[in-house]
Amino acid sequence: MLAAGTGSRFGDTKQFLDLRGSSVLRRSLNTARSVSGGIVVVVPPGESASGSVLGDANVPEADVVVSGGRTRVESARAGIVAVPDEAGVILVHDAARPLAGKELFSRVVEAVVGGSVAVVPAVAVSDTIRTVGGEVVDRDDLRAVQTPQGFRADVLREAHDVARASGDAPAATDDASLVQRLGMPITMIEGESTNMKITDPQDLAIAAAILEHAPMADPDSEGPG
Repeated sequence: MLAAGTGSRFGDTKQFLDLRGSSVLRRSLNTARSVSGGIVVVVPPGESASGSVLGDANVPEADVVVSGGRTRVESARAGIVAVPDEAGVILVHDAARPLAGKELFSRVVEAVVGGSVAVVPAVAVSDTIRTVGGEVVDRDDLRAVQTPQGFRADVLREAHDVARASGDAPAATDDASLVQRLGMPITMIEGESTNMKITDPQDLAIAAAILEHAPMADPDSEGPG
């Protein structure tokens, strides 16, 4: 679970902010817990030492909490290193996507167990897209990638090791990109339209509105109400 962002664009550490009674991180953790045998949370440097994550009543205790690095790839690697060697499947999820559903997590796991090396949820792009030069891009060929992304553990570890050795890891925007550099196939599955990423303050308000009007999207909800 990647929660190591410093919130430079947001203006605050968004993963620890309240989202309708639960922190953004807690909502992501609760959903991940429903399908996983263990959770590693990667937090900003200093957070794990201070106990601000494990000591937060709004955050269920993770199995392991580690400090992140300067980049997303470094933070992901820190989390992967902390995963037990016997794990056969590793999911990488951005804590800033608190509305990812349990069913989506389950489908990612099932696809990896079923034989896929790397599984990426994605949704169709509805906006018209242009290049910086003004040319229209065929949106039928485009997909917006989400997390959780699922991987065969040995392949994900190798992908990070190779990227680190080559020195080009910082250029990757997600873990699937590193696996693809090994020449491994990427399996895309249907994502969720509500699986938004909290990037700006208005996104937090939009997520709260989704939870208010679509209770089934709430991982902390027992049902409508």
